[in-house]
Amino acid sequence: MSNQEAFTLAKKYIPGGVNSPVRSFNSVGGMPFFTRKAQDCYLYDIEGNEYIDYVCSWGANIVGHAHEEVLAHVQNAIYNGLSFGTPTELETKLAKTICDLMKNIEQVRLVSSGTEAVMSAIRLARGFTGRKYIIKFNGCYHGHSDSMLVSAGSGVATFYNPSSSGVTEESIIHTIILEYNDTDGLKETFNKLGDEIACVIFEPYAGNMNLVFPQMEFVKTMRDLCTKYKALLIYDEVMTGFRVALNGAQSLLGINPDITVLGKIVGGGMPLAAFGGSAEIMQHLSPIGSVYQAGTLSGNPIAVTCGLANLDIIQELGFYEHITEMSQLLISGLTELAKKHSIPFCASNVGGMFGIFFQEQLPNNLEQVKCTNQKHFNDFFHLMLASGVFFAPSMYEAGFICRKHGTGVINKTLESADIAFAKLRFE
Repeated sequence: MSNQEAFTLAKKYIPGGVNSPVRSFNSVGGMPFFTRKAQDCYLYDIEGNEYIDYVCSWGANIVGHAHEEVLAHVQNAIYNGLSFGTPTELETKLAKTICDLMKNIEQVRLVSSGTEAVMSAIRLARGFTGRKYIIKFNGCYHGHSDSMLVSAGSGVATFYNPSSSGVTEESIIHTIILEYNDTDGLKETFNKLGDEIACVIFEPYAGNMNLVFPQMEFVKTMRDLCTKYKALLIYDEVMTGFRVALNGAQSLLGINPDITVLGKIVGGGMPLAAFGGSAEIMQHLSPIGSVYQAGTLSGNPIAVTCGLANLDIIQELGFYEHITEMSQLLISGLTELAKKHSIPFCASNVGGMFGIFFQEQLPNNLEQVKCTNQKHFNDFFHLMLASGVFFAPSMYEAGFICRKHGTGVINKTLESADIAFAKLRFE
């Protein structure tokens, strides 16, 4: 079966032919390929084409596809059963590993998705503080729970609009949207509503408007305001946790949150996520506290086994030095090639995460990200895909490096990029 035939069939039975919208290629145009298998840093589609993979299961795959050690652990776990509905020692082992690596987490609750983890963390913050308002930042994605699907309005501390049909105005009436890196907006909002704010949720390195770095004044002010007004600071590290550094983005910033949300790498590609914080906060959760949260498959033994295997590998000596070196090699090479061909371009990286923009200056917020040349990005995406290199199919998504990306793979990518930039120049 061809990719076209597979997509046509999928659209008959699945809305849009995909089970997550960005897989559809709607943002860049064209049709998605269907993956049959993956190995190391490569994907193989159903037509037998090979792609260098810079999506890495949207950041979840950091050790390489089909890693022998990970597969061995998962295969052994399967023979014991898939799900029990009772506690297991594995859950405690994973929780302890997370607490050991994320120094400000004393207790953790396992769930099945990043959306679920964020939703639960916000409920916990509201239950702990007894307050209703939450602050999020324009361009940051925190899953698809109703209170997070909000479009930015004008002005500070005003009401906003749902960004999805099916989300009622009542669901988002207590969600405040500010611009990323807007320190003055934070101050103004806390001055007006500080005693009613339950929490601020924040991507410490924003990865859902490509890769946008936080300004330190913004991060420090956020922490100071939350402390002053007794609001909780939530770091959404679903994407950055164990990807930008072993101890998370918070270790790079040097400023700790009250609650941390983790996903993707914590499950190593299996459906698993977590949220955690101090014992004082976490013990407000049921069954010992009044904040209800539950999940039949939370702490699934197969997912937990996969996560533990991945967390063991990323602690190996030189792991983060390698993925950081490879992401830097990639973006510096792309930047030089774009300059060579007179294409407006800039790029950034942190750990095994990178962002590329078809504009002159690195953006600080969503409005600046929107200034990128979308046609250049879309054309570049398709030219690279045709040469066997798979970048994220949206100019608003960050890219990722795994342990199996090496110098040879990066150089091959840059050879394709040289040809792609040359074609862009003559459009």
